Amino acid sequence: MTRLFAAAGLAAMALFMTIGFLAGDQDLTAPATLAAVLMVVVLPAIGSAVLVRSHLASGRNDNERTTRMRHQTIESELLKLAAEKGGRLTAVELAMHLAITPESATEALDRLALRGQAEYEVTDAGVIVYSFHDIIHLGGKHSAKGVLDD
Repeated sequence: MTRLFAAAGLAAMALFMTIGFLAGDQDLTAPATLAAVLMVVVLPAIGSAVLVRSHLASGRNDNERTTRMRHQTIESELLKLAAEKGGRLTAVELAMHLAITPESATEALDRLALRGQAEYEVTDAGVIVYSFHDIIHLGGKHSAKGVLDD
């Protein structure tokens, strides 16, 4: 909001100075007058435009940041629930647990599957189950060896 106030101030100053130059009796083609117009009209007007653009861009960044944080929170809770459920989870279970729509739950699960963190399985009844290999095999982490070890 401060940027908008500063932008309004610069725009008002540029407008006020423009009126002053137009109302004055100086030669508008003189180099000194052109330099003065540049410094007190054009530069503040450009500064005002830059501040408005910056303010609008920060609003978009805030929305993107909020969406990213929401996805990260849902994914974190999703993985915790998957661990509680033995490494297998359905969209309906996730939706009920997080109080989100089944569509949002499916989108979150699909994002993890697309990144290779989950695999699709289908029950005999046709229910899609998301299987988290790493969570299912967490119990075997004590037997982990270095990549180059025999």
